[in-house]
Amino acid sequence: MPLTPPAPPMPRQAPSAGPSLGEWLRAPRPEADPGIWRYGHRPRPPEDPDRLGDRQLLGGAALVMLCGLLVWSLCWNGYIDFWVKPLEWFTPDSWRELGGDHEAFVRAAKIYEYLFTIVFFSAVVWMARGGEIWRRYVRPRLRGQGGQGGQGGQGGPEGTGGGADRPAGPAAAPPGGPADPALWPQLRAVGEHAAADRLTAEIHGGGMNDVDYVRIDRAWQAVRARYEQLPAFTEAVLDRGAAAFAHPSGDRDLPVRAARHDLLTGQVRLGAAPDEERNPYAYRGARLALEPALLSTSMLVVGPSAAGKTSRVVRPVVESLALQALTGRAAVVAVGTAGAGLGPDEAYDVVIRLGDPGSAHDLDLYGGTDDPDEAAAVLAEALVGDAPGGPVGPGGAGGFGGEADTRRAATALAQLIGPHRAAHGRFPSVPELRELLDGVPVALAALRQACEAAGDGAALRELDARERQSERPGDPGPLLADRIALLDRPAFAGFFGTGGIGGTGGRGRTSGATRPFAMRDLAHPLRVRIDLPERGHAEASRLLARLLLAQFTACARDRDERSLFACLVLDDAAHTLTPASVRAVQRLRTANAGVVLALRSLDEVPEPLRAAAVGAVGCRVVLSGVSTWDGEVFAQAWGREWVKTEDVTHNPDFSGGALRRALRGIRALFTGVRATTRSVTVRTVQRERWSASDLAHKVPPGHAVVSLTTVRGEASPPVLARLGE
Repeated sequence: MPLTPPAPPMPRQAPSAGPSLGEWLRAPRPEADPGIWRYGHRPRPPEDPDRLGDRQLLGGAALVMLCGLLVWSLCWNGYIDFWVKPLEWFTPDSWRELGGDHEAFVRAAKIYEYLFTIVFFSAVVWMARGGEIWRRYVRPRLRGQGGQGGQGGQGGPEGTGGGADRPAGPAAAPPGGPADPALWPQLRAVGEHAAADRLTAEIHGGGMNDVDYVRIDRAWQAVRARYEQLPAFTEAVLDRGAAAFAHPSGDRDLPVRAARHDLLTGQVRLGAAPDEERNPYAYRGARLALEPALLSTSMLVVGPSAAGKTSRVVRPVVESLALQALTGRAAVVAVGTAGAGLGPDEAYDVVIRLGDPGSAHDLDLYGGTDDPDEAAAVLAEALVGDAPGGPVGPGGAGGFGGEADTRRAATALAQLIGPHRAAHGRFPSVPELRELLDGVPVALAALRQACEAAGDGAALRELDARERQSERPGDPGPLLADRIALLDRPAFAGFFGTGGIGGTGGRGRTSGATRPFAMRDLAHPLRVRIDLPERGHAEASRLLARLLLAQFTACARDRDERSLFACLVLDDAAHTLTPASVRAVQRLRTANAGVVLALRSLDEVPEPLRAAAVGAVGCRVVLSGVSTWDGEVFAQAWGREWVKTEDVTHNPDFSGGALRRALRGIRALFTGVRATTRSVTVRTVQRERWSASDLAHKVPPGHAVVSLTTVRGEASPPVLARLGE
C-alpha cells in the first residue's frame, strides 16, 4: 500500500480494565433508534400516558402509608375492634369461656394477628403503588450496584444506555454454548475446527483484542463470498493467529483511546441524553453514538471556541474511523491545524505537515487524477469557489464570482495544464502554473515549443484559445494567478507534488522515493492527518481546506471499491463551503462516504449557503453558546411538532351572595389582591422543537443538541445530550 511509513510497535490488546473480550462479544446489542448506543442497551417500555410524576407518586405513597399506620395503630390499641370479629367467628366459644382451652385461643389469636398484619400492609403497599416505586427507583439502583463498570478498548459494559422503567435486555449468548461468538461458530460450521481452536485460544489467552476480532471476521466475510480462498484463510490463521490479516502498517490498535468504542457495531459513544421531558421518550437516559451509517449522511458541528467541538465530537469520530481502518472497513483523512488535538502521529499512516520542512509526506495538488479537465475543475473550485461577485478590472468591468465564473476559471486552467501534461507527462507545479497564469512570455513560449515538439495539435489549439481569452476584459487568469500565489511561498517550497515517483515539482525540497499523497489513495484503509499552516498562512489554509474538500468529494464518488467507508474530517471548515461543494456533499450518501465539518459559527459560511449547508447534512450537532442567529437556522431545519398547551385565565370573582362578596372585599382591602376564578383551556398547537432562543440560552455548558439521520432515511428528533459520557 502506498505511503505507509514504518510504525512503532503497538500494544497487543486493549487496556485490561473492563470486560474480557469474550464478555464483550457476548454482550447483547439489540436494534435501536438512530444514534442510540446499542452495547447492552435496554429499550424503554411503551410510553404510558397515565404515568404519574415523581412528586405525585412519592407524595401519594407517603400519604397512603401515614394513613395506613394511623388505622393500624387504632386497630392495635382497641379503638377499632371490627378486625377481631373474624377470629370470634371461626374459633369455638369454649376456647373463650372460663376453664376453656385458653392456650389454643392465644395461639389462634397470634396466627390471626400475623395474617391480618400481612394482608393489611400488603393492601397499603398496593394502594401506595409500591410495585411502580420498586420498578422506577429501587431496582435500577440495585442493578447499578451489582453491575460491573468498565472502560477501555472493548467499550465497557457501563454503557448500557439504561434508565428507569426498563425491562431486561435481550439475553447474551451463554458462555461455551454453540452460539458463543468467542468460540468462532462460523468457522466450526464449515469444518474449520483447527482455525477456530487457534482463535479461541487467542481470545482466552489474552492475545486478541477487539480490533483483531473484527478484522479477522471481516476477512472471513470476504472468504464466504469466494470459498476458493478458504485454504489461504485457514493457513493465515493457523500461522499468525490473532495477527492474521493485519493492517499494512502492522498496527493492531491505537496507542491511546480517548473515547468508548464498540467495533462490532462500528459505534463510538458521543454522550448521554438526560432523562428529562425535553428529550424524546425513547432517548431519555440512553447513550448517544455515531457510526458510519450516520456519518454517510455527513455531519455539521457548530459551537464557539472552547465549547468542545474537537475534544468531545471531532476527536472521537476520527479515533473511531482510525480503529475501523485497522479492521479494513474505513479510510479517514483528518484535517486541522498543528496541535489541534486530533491524535498522536503514531495513530496515523500518513502525517502531512504543510509548510514544515520536516514533513515526511507531500500533498498532490491535483488529487492524483490523470484527467486535465477534472484536475482543472477541482483546482478552480479551491481557488475561486468562494470569490464574491464584484468588479475585478478597471472600472469594474468583468465582475467575477459565482458558479458560472468558476466554470470559466476551470476552462482557463484546463487550457494550460492540459497542454503542459501533453508536453511533459505531468501537470505543472505551483511555480510553473503561476507563471503560465500570469502570462509570462518566456513560460508560454517554452510550453508552446514543447507542444510543437510533441506534435500535439490539440494542445496548441488550447494554448491559442488561452491567449485569445487573456486579452479580453474580466479574464480569470489574473485572479487565478493571485490565488495560486498564496501557495507559491518559500514555506511551501517542495510541497504540492504533481505525481510521479521521486519528483514533487517544487523547489528546494524533495520527498525521496515516496510520491505525494493523493485522495485517490483512499481505495485503501488509510489513516491520514493533514496539518494546515494556520499560523502566518490563514488564507492559504482556507484555500487548501477547500482544495481537500473538492478533491475528496470528486474522488469518493468515483471510487471503484466502495466497501470501505471514506470520511473527510475538517476540524475548521471556515470559508470552505461553496455552492458546488454543498451539492457534492449531498451526493456522498450513495458513495459510502461522508464529511464532518466543524464551525465556530454559521457566519463562517456565506449567507446564501447557510440554510443549504444545514440541509445538506443528515447529522447536526449544536453545542452550547451559539448565537440566536445560528439557532434560527437550526430551528427552521428541525421544524415544528404538535404539543398540548394549557392557557390559564384569571377573572374577577363576583359569585355568591352579599356576605361572600363582603368577605372578599375585606380580604382585598387588607391583602391588595382581588379574588379571582381560574379557567384552563387545553389546546393542541404547533411549536418549534428547539427555538432559536432555547438553543442560544438553554443548552447547558458541556451539552449539545444532536439530530442524526441514517442513509436509509431514518431520522432522530433533536436530542439534548451531555457530551463525553
